[in-house]
Amino acid sequence: MGLFQTSARVREVAGVTDGVPEDVAEGSQGRGEPETSDSLKTFGAVVKAFRKRAGLTQEAFAPRVGYSLPTIASIEQGRRFPPPGFVEQAEVVLDAFGALKDASKHLSRKPGLASWFRPWARLEAEAVSLYTYENRLVPGLLQTPAYANTLFNEQIPALGEDQIKAQMAARIERKKLLTDRPDTTYSFIVEEHVLRRRTGGTEVMREQIDHILDLCERRNVEFQIMPQERGHHAGLDGPMRLLETPENKWYAYCEGQETGQLISDRKVVSIL
Repeated sequence: MGLFQTSARVREVAGVTDGVPEDVAEGSQGRGEPETSDSLKTFGAVVKAFRKRAGLTQEAFAPRVGYSLPTIASIEQGRRFPPPGFVEQAEVVLDAFGALKDASKHLSRKPGLASWFRPWARLEAEAVSLYTYENRLVPGLLQTPAYANTLFNEQIPALGEDQIKAQMAARIERKKLLTDRPDTTYSFIVEEHVLRRRTGGTEVMREQIDHILDLCERRNVEFQIMPQERGHHAGLDGPMRLLETPENKWYAYCEGQETGQLISDRKVVSIL
């Protein structure tokens, strides 16, 4: 089925147009996301100091290292893990005597990002193409705060208030990938029942669908719905993600209950 581009059609699929809503089906689990740390903040301060030493503004520095201005700002503020490509380019541009490379070896995050997801998160931050198939819930990059908050609040074992706040802040930060990397191609295929499920209630889901439609206005974001009437398709083995690095190398990632698998084998990636 082709891309649904009209609000009416997507609302029709999700069943939030008229009438009495179906029963709410909640209880989906969220995942921990990256939080900032002292090492990230220190690394950002070092980058900023070398940049100023070189007499460069963030606006002038960004194109020289090949990353967007928001990405540079996030790195200097200690809110984003620097991609390997950034560290290498910054070393050359800023003539940093190896200081940035050495500092990057000691970077760490606070607890919050699942250990099995960290390798994928590093690749995701610099991908030139990212493809997602999901049959459980709305992908994290597309979630509204209200939708994500429902997942965190309904998670079992229950999270503490501080954990929920930290994970919400981190989820919102990660979503900036969609705007910070306008040249990255993002494609999402989501099962129809995910939009029919009233995660958080009718209004939360209505807002979530409107948010997806707004994102689809961006030239680099594509969202497709796999219709329930499709009896069989190639994704029935489970959710998966594919990405392409700036070096045109492809990786795949599959996630299940409390586990995740990063796949680099070319034959397996080709199948996926």
